[in-house]
Amino acid sequence: MHKLMVLYPEPADPDHFRDYYVSKHLPLVERMPGLLAWRYSFEVTETQGQTPYFAVFEAEFADAAAMTAARESAQGRQVSADVANYATGGAVVLHYPVQNGTC
Repeated sequence: MHKLMVLYPEPADPDHFRDYYVSKHLPLVERMPGLLAWRYSFEVTETQGQTPYFAVFEAEFADAAAMTAARESAQGRQVSADVANYATGGAVVLHYPVQNGTC
């Protein structure tokens, strides 16, 4: 499995961010090919001190190639272009292969 994570710093207008993100951006995300699962939160906290992030998003793909294909697709390019419509604080995009642990 391969994950894509997006960390969003505090936007200029948090209410606009929340509304736009849920009503307009996430429906675009759902159309990305190869997307296995996704989740987000506006309740990002740090264990000590104040968090530098307002929101977080995670997406799961079968592997790095599937993620790359999704991001390069027409739908993926539309998702990337849409970020400027709500994320006035910018966005930090990370991706990584997931290693499973045992209990």
